[in-house]
Amino acid sequence: MVALRKGFTLMEIMVVMAIVSTLFAIAAPIFLQVNRQFVMVLTRLELQQEARGVMYIMTRALRQAQRDTIVISRANTSQPFYSKIMFTKEQSTSTYVATTMAFQQERTVLYQLIGGTDKRVLSRNLNYLAFTFPRSDDMGLISVSVTLQKSTYEGKKNTLHVASEKVRVMN
Repeated sequence: MVALRKGFTLMEIMVVMAIVSTLFAIAAPIFLQVNRQFVMVLTRLELQQEARGVMYIMTRALRQAQRDTIVISRANTSQPFYSKIMFTKEQSTSTYVATTMAFQQERTVLYQLIGGTDKRVLSRNLNYLAFTFPRSDDMGLISVSVTLQKSTYEGKKNTLHVASEKVRVMN
């Protein structure tokens, strides 16, 4: 009568461990790369959504600006030139109401200032902001350029440049 063996031999366990170790050695870098790509794609999508929202708010307000009140400057000397725009916006009510509005960069934050008292954060991922007049003979056309940047993994950053958009001032 033959006795039935229970368990595994040491050699069988070592072979299985070698196979599993080889699989993990091959799969770990692949999983790490897939995770990095996922984070990069997710960051790019977040920046694209944020950039579209910011550009929508700025272009909508600029279209309603009064042409002769537009002033392009900078918030302070540590900011780049052309990183602030101020203007008066006419409200659509039965009586004439004008509101002063500004968009400006302060370090990596994009602010919208309304009436001098209300300061709203539009983005905390701002890398570059510029307002310019693309034509010197037409002050009713403003070029808006925005670059957003966000940290991803291991100290790396993902940058998205929203191409300059030309805005026609309607008033």
